[in-house]
Amino acid sequence: MPAPAAYAPPSRALPAYALIATDLDGTLLRDDDTVSPRTRAALGGAARAGARHLVVTGRPAPRVRDLLAGIGGGFAVCGQGAQLYDADRDRLVWSMTLDRELAETAIGKIEAEVGQVYAAVDQDGANGLTLIEPGYRMARPTLPAVRVDRRDALWERPITKVLLCHPELTDDELTAVAAAAVGSLATVTMSGPGTVELQPHGITKATGLAMAASRLGLGPEDAIAFGDMPNDVPMFRWAARGVAMANAHPELKAVADEVTTTNEDDGVAVVLERLFP
Repeated sequence: MPAPAAYAPPSRALPAYALIATDLDGTLLRDDDTVSPRTRAALGGAARAGARHLVVTGRPAPRVRDLLAGIGGGFAVCGQGAQLYDADRDRLVWSMTLDRELAETAIGKIEAEVGQVYAAVDQDGANGLTLIEPGYRMARPTLPAVRVDRRDALWERPITKVLLCHPELTDDELTAVAAAAVGSLATVTMSGPGTVELQPHGITKATGLAMAASRLGLGPEDAIAFGDMPNDVPMFRWAARGVAMANAHPELKAVADEVTTTNEDDGVAVVLERLFP
């Protein structure tokens, strides 16, 4: 993994929070996967004031391409920090894959504790597919996925992460068991309802955001972050200010500096309109 460029404060005058980092699902997006007109206007106002917007999402790069085109392009941190995607050039600037043998071993350790789990994977690359094994149910059915007939087929190409679900355990329960079972084989996180994930060890939204910010000449003191789930905790700890949505998981609210309204009620826009009137 190449080391990110050293941070150097920009010479130009910057607005407060010159970097706006937003999660997508449950945060920037409404429940119908759209960005509201009010939120688009608020992002536009922040951009005119000189702030940069970075999407920081668990979605892989292929699942954000069209959305980013509609909100101005630029860089996006994808795959829980495992990918840095340049939407303007439609290319991956950087990516980190999850070793497939380690992923299989991690799943085996989890299943030894809780019985059968069902798995899906996001393949690496700007055109990688999401593959799901029999029994796995997509938490967001609007996102495209390809069903395979056996687990072995999940490992045929390099992957950035594994998604897991359990027929009985809650997301919190599965996350806790998986983290204890997996140890240093992978990073375990919960990114949304029905979405417990394994990603490369040490990779989080914060590591991806730090790399993207350094390319923009910005640092944590410049950043305000918005999110709704436990996978946003590292991002909140990195940024100068963290804003949780009203619909956020209690674990994220506990570390937030502020709680705004829900994603359905334009919670990101509510804060940006105050910061960039």
